[in-house]
Formats: sequence, structure tokens, C-alpha cells
Amino acid sequence: MSEIIVLAPMEGLVDPPMRDILTRIGGIDWCVSEFIRVTTGLLNHGTLQRIVPEMDHGWKTRAGVPVRPQLLGSDAHWLGENAALLASLGAPAIDLNFGCPAKTVNRHRGGASLLREPELLQQIVASVRAATPASVPVTAKMRLGYSDTGLTLECAAALEAGGAAEITVHARTKVEGYKPPAHWEWLARIRESVSVPVIANGDVWTPEDYRQIRDISGCERVMIGRGLVRRPDLARQIRQADCADTAMAPWPSLLPWIADFFQQTRERVVDRHAPGRLKQWLSMLGLTYAEAKPLFDALRRETNAESISRCLDALAAGADQAQTLLALSEQKPIVQSCA
Repeated sequence: MSEIIVLAPMEGLVDPPMRDILTRIGGIDWCVSEFIRVTTGLLNHGTLQRIVPEMDHGWKTRAGVPVRPQLLGSDAHWLGENAALLASLGAPAIDLNFGCPAKTVNRHRGGASLLREPELLQQIVASVRAATPASVPVTAKMRLGYSDTGLTLECAAALEAGGAAEITVHARTKVEGYKPPAHWEWLARIRESVSVPVIANGDVWTPEDYRQIRDISGCERVMIGRGLVRRPDLARQIRQADCADTAMAPWPSLLPWIADFFQQTRERVVDRHAPGRLKQWLSMLGLTYAEAKPLFDALRRETNAESISRCLDALAAGADQAQTLLALSEQKPIVQSCA
């Protein structure tokens, strides 16, 4: 396959319901889970099942898209032991997180903080590689560095030397976070310095961005995170023959997916926490779809999950959005269909 599109792991954003929705919309080849933190000891089944429930379904989403678990930590021994555990449970690959920019993660010597220690990167990858069957790929995700690019190529070489079969690179440093621009030219330098495939990541919002990151980096594989959350049919559009910037999926076509997402979220968390996840997604959709903003504004202070569900179900069934939101604000019965 000449092109591969991967759904990025993003803590607190690309969770199991989001993976399910985005992979059913289509165009994604595989996903990487939110990170699973490893300290000392083996992970319990409940933790794994909560973060990667797809493990009970052949490590695939409902659309049949594979999900690779991602481990985060700095203890090479226990990362290896837990990788072996995941492999014994059928994981299709083991991904290692050396890219998370979160302060809490980095304070505890995890994620991108390890990019200051290339020797440790190699030790961790080698430990995980030695602990898992040869048939299970070990992959890694990194950034360009912690605060600068002084060790970028050394880190990539360390990952390859440890046995990484593939390296995903988010084209920013930890300190840069998600501040634009992503430095796509660095992806080409890394790709040319290692012999394993490099997956390009960072600031892919449109099919045109996808073409450009591939042209500049020379990478055939691209990982997309926030771009897919903001534009859920982006991967499917990229798959179109001419890969042109055609019209996005119309807003009404997304409403059933939003209602489905909220229902799945309610099944995973207590009702008082479910609205927050929905509002997070609507806020991001609002950066692409003007119609998402009034829905977000109407639900911003709504805490009753059942009321929100009725509103979303009505919209998904074709009810007029303005009238439905007015009824919600006035606490009137919501009409379930515009028929």
C-alpha cells in the first residue's frame, strides 16, 4: 500500500468512542491507543480493558481497524514485561511513547522528557523488543526533541538501534507543544538518517496539507490526530482518487455520529462527566464547522446528560437545530423528528 493513514494517540481526546466513530467514518488504516502508564509491576486487566477495550474484540474497532496499544514510562524492565503481557493477549504491535508533552508526564520522567537521554531510549526499545515475539512489531513515537533539535537524529538512531520497526515523528519539540508551525523539513532529515519507515505527524488539517507533508518529508505514512477530530471525514477525503479539497461532509451528516459518540461516552463514564467530553469535541468541530458553535454555546452550561441526549437524538433524526436549541434553553419538550 503506497499510503497509510494512522489515527494518532491523544490522551483525553482520542479515546475508544472517538476511535470507534472516526474509524467507522472511514479512511484510517490503524489506530494507536491513548498511553498506558507503566511504573513498576504488571498492568491489571481492568486498566487495559478501560484504555483499550478493543483488546476484547481482536484488537480492532467495530469497523475492523487495528488498534495498537501504547506504553509510557521510563523503566526498561517493566516496560518489557508489560509489552510481553500485551503480546500474549494478542496485541498487533507495541508502541512506545517518547513524545507526550504533558507537564505531569514529563515531571515523572515520561514522554518527551526522555528525548534528553538517547541511551535510555535505546535501552527501553531493546528491552521491549527482547521481551516480545519477533512477529509483534515494536514501534515508537518521538518529537524533534525536548527544547531544541540538538539530539534529534541521535534519538532517532537510538530508537532504530534498539529495534524499533517504525518511528513516528511529531515535527515539533516538547517545549513547542502544538504551537504552529510544525517543522516538516525535519521529517525528511530523520527519514534519510534511518533505515526504518518514518511516519510523519503534525498539522495535517486538509487533503492539501496531507499532500504537502508527504512531498516535503518524503514519508508515505502519515499520522493525523487533531485534524481528524476537527474534520472527521478527512481520511476518507484523502482517499479520493484526485485527493482534491472537495467539500467537507455536510454538518447534518455528522449529527448522528455526535449523538452516537455521546451515547458511548455515557456508557463509559458517570453522567456528570459525559457532557465535558461532548463539549470538548464540539469546541474542536467549531473550528471547522460554523454550525457546531451554536450547539456548543447552547450546551455549554447544560449538565443534564439525559437532556443533552434528547437534544442530540432529535438533531440526528433531522429536527431543526435552531428550534431544538431554543426548546432546550426554554426547557420545553424536544420534538424528536422534523417529519
